[in-house]
Amino acid sequence: MGILYLVPTTLGETGTTHVIPADVAVIVKKIKYFIVENIRTARRYLRKLDPTIQIDDLIFFELNQHTNSSQTDEFLQPVIDGYDVGIISEAGCPGVADPGAEVVKKAHTKQIKVIPLVGPSSILLSLMASGMNGQNFAFIGYIPVKQLDRINAIRELEKRSGLEKQTQIFIEAPYRNGPLLTDLINTLGDQTRLCIACDITLDSEYIKTQSVAQWKHGVPDLNKRPTIFLVQKD
Repeated sequence: MGILYLVPTTLGETGTTHVIPADVAVIVKKIKYFIVENIRTARRYLRKLDPTIQIDDLIFFELNQHTNSSQTDEFLQPVIDGYDVGIISEAGCPGVADPGAEVVKKAHTKQIKVIPLVGPSSILLSLMASGMNGQNFAFIGYIPVKQLDRINAIRELEKRSGLEKQTQIFIEAPYRNGPLLTDLINTLGDQTRLCIACDITLDSEYIKTQSVAQWKHGVPDLNKRPTIFLVQKD
């Protein structure tokens, strides 16, 4: 039986040598089958990772919201047949806030060996740089879209953070960052700390933690920029 490798990718348009260990390219070069979110971007990433990889010789399975359980069985069949398979997310590490988790879940039920390769995670990197509690934290995922639901969620996250001394980490679609940030500033208490971590590992990287009262004096333009938000009520 082969191995299912979780292959990290960059968090944006940046060179691979800055964030991807050299050993990843060595392993990937030996893999013929890949499970990916987007075939086009995966092919482009593999070319950037190692220009000598023969892309046209590779076989890609596309994993998205339309993929059903029977298809994931097909995706894992090469592993059962003795071939190594790699999972590549759109950005960062597969399986974390990523549909690849479902494939990994099924791999474990089939007794397939799963190996995660080292690479960048915007969630962990933002927590590292935030100065917030790194021993007790929760990643919430996407915040509600509707404003009333979003405001209620923000209040609940702040309450939980205070009661449990827990850092709350969440994200939003980049084009909705502005409304979310406005609601954070208007809803959170003045002394609650808010970290904005944007474009992590890119040349335009921005990471800053301040009290909400301080943020009221000015906030960055986050429109269409991948951003992680972290909240801690001390």
